[in-house]
Amino acid sequence: MNGSPFPLWSPQLWRAYGITLRPYLLFVSGAGGLLGLALVPAPAPAATSLAIFAALFFAYGLGQALTDVFQIDTDRISSPYRPLVRGEISSAQVLGLSAAGLALCGLVLAVHSPATLVLAALSVLGLLTYTPLKRRWWGGPAWNAWIVALLPGLGYLAGARAPLAALASVRIALAAASCFFSYAVFVILGYLKDARADRATGYQTVVVRFGSQPAILCSAGCALAAVVASTALVVPVALAPGRPLPAIAGAGLWAWGLVTLVFGHLQGWRVERDEEAFPAVASSVRGFVALHLGEAALLRPEWTWSGLALLALFELFLRARPERSQI
Repeated sequence: MNGSPFPLWSPQLWRAYGITLRPYLLFVSGAGGLLGLALVPAPAPAATSLAIFAALFFAYGLGQALTDVFQIDTDRISSPYRPLVRGEISSAQVLGLSAAGLALCGLVLAVHSPATLVLAALSVLGLLTYTPLKRRWWGGPAWNAWIVALLPGLGYLAGARAPLAALASVRIALAAASCFFSYAVFVILGYLKDARADRATGYQTVVVRFGSQPAILCSAGCALAAVVASTALVVPVALAPGRPLPAIAGAGLWAWGLVTLVFGHLQGWRVERDEEAFPAVASSVRGFVALHLGEAALLRPEWTWSGLALLALFELFLRARPERSQI
């Protein structure tokens, strides 16, 4: 560990903070937020949609960095490469930068629709209370997943400015359920890579409490629920007559997400050591991103090429992560 963190104005600190944000995971909130924007009946102007998307895109990384401040104990064992563990950036710096970034994202959303303040406040509250619940096997996956499940609602509210319509929308509920269960897969399979550290620091995750294979079966149940919700959301649209070519490509993107989610469980079933878990975890996050980008593309065929470009960028950022065995 370094003796002291880099000063706020130094390029080294911003590089350290960039690693802490885990840029490849920004696409998680990007995909969920884009799905919400795709549900808007009459899309907002391109500049407005882009501003909303940017706020939602960065929200996940900022929130992830915020929660890192409260779980340095496990990260010292499972993720010693992280700048916060190495002392290159302090908890106060990460907390301040992340809180300021989340506030800016919330402001962008609130400017377009004040109703988003309710969901944004709930998400911040969820982040601040996540770490204690992660210590309980019944709390971590559901608590983490409901925060991510707010993304389609945030995207919809900011883009449509119609809170009452959002409350009454079956499609918003299906999108939220799809995000909830597919993200729960990422959380549970993610525990496979941290089992040793969680066990040593008293985190009773599903893997620590019941073992890896029961946890994978639990994750598979979540994956099935995500498939059901996602299918109910997009199939009525996908089967409409006269669908353009981009919609066909969007269906392929959606199907790739489903296949990858299933494949992640097959990979996870063979894991015997924490260090072997990263392919399964990578498949779970890859499946999440592709599934929800595919949903957005099926709902808005004109966004298909943007969705494919985002998936390609996600793969580039994923390959460039500083520690291959960590997601």
